[in-house]
Amino acid sequence: MQQTMRWFGPDDTVSLEDIRQAGCTGVVTALHQVPIGEVWTQVAINARKAQIEAAGMTWKVIESLPVHEDIKKNSGDVEKWIKNYKESLRNVAACGLEVVTYNFMPVLDWLRTDIGYVLPSGAKALYFDRIAFIVFDCLLLQRPGAEKDYTPNELEAAQAKFEQMGEAARRQLFSNAMLGLPGSKEAFTREQVLTALDTYKNINAGQLKQNLFHFLQEIIPVAEEVGVKMAIHPDDPPYSILGLPRILSTADDVEDLVNAIPSTANGLCFCTGSYGARPDNNIIEMLHKHACRVHFLHLRNTKRETNGNFYEAEHLGGDTDMYAVVAEVWRIMQERKISLPMRPDHGHEILDDLRKKSYPGYSAIGRLKGLAELRGLEYAISRS
Repeated sequence: MQQTMRWFGPDDTVSLEDIRQAGCTGVVTALHQVPIGEVWTQVAINARKAQIEAAGMTWKVIESLPVHEDIKKNSGDVEKWIKNYKESLRNVAACGLEVVTYNFMPVLDWLRTDIGYVLPSGAKALYFDRIAFIVFDCLLLQRPGAEKDYTPNELEAAQAKFEQMGEAARRQLFSNAMLGLPGSKEAFTREQVLTALDTYKNINAGQLKQNLFHFLQEIIPVAEEVGVKMAIHPDDPPYSILGLPRILSTADDVEDLVNAIPSTANGLCFCTGSYGARPDNNIIEMLHKHACRVHFLHLRNTKRETNGNFYEAEHLGGDTDMYAVVAEVWRIMQERKISLPMRPDHGHEILDDLRKKSYPGYSAIGRLKGLAELRGLEYAISRS
């Protein structure tokens, strides 16, 4: 596999030098400074590419080229934003980039209730606690009608948890859930989220899925024309939050995606953590069935608890059999005669990470540990 790490650009506290010293040959990044929906110019793309190459690495995978909310809702200036996306794809290809990662999650990119969950070792991980999330949704964000999404027992447990929390803990929970998009320094506000949620009140999962298919029907011919592979990231968490529809959480969702647009340019960013947070997803079966559409890999592991709770586990721990995953990826690469780009995802905060500030899940040493484990696992499998 091509070993890469995500880099959030020149302001990232984890430098290109750090990433190269970790053993990476490539970087996965984006032009976070470009407003969502605006065209990525060749000048801006090449400037970022030159910066990475000067550090001794390559840039072949974009993460992410964001999809404008009007496209997800199929409203407003949707045709303008699709036209811009097509132009960005052409510019990306002209600059030699090969894979474009994106997601179709409404409003929020991903969500955790605790960004510093302390493990028995003292390391810190990301954690999703359903009852804490209900506290956020019903009692802090105060989303209209939120109570209808939960059982009486869940609401009672959330009220009890809220009453036990001090003011500082409530503020921290609100802050955790309202983190800005990866690469952004701006957190969401309550007003922004509630306003955005209101625009989705008449959009169910079926409609959102059709909006995704409309978007892909427009852009996949361009991707085929210029030789770019599209790689959609699954929902995270892989079930509904804030009353929003989720459309890429299960094996059936992937089936719907590939059946709607059969081109292999319509592919997957296969995240073992997102899919693995659901016990009903058979990761190996999904990898095997969609081998020709896996264009990028996020290798991380989660440990599922009760009632939808989960936390980011060790890369070789958790509920996903990472040995079986890497063995299947190795088989796919031999069959397709390619080396798939991979990055270790959501590393723990360990050692000096604990005294530094980085975007949650993207500390330097924790990801280095995960990368070393995955590289060693691949090496052993390749020699067996």
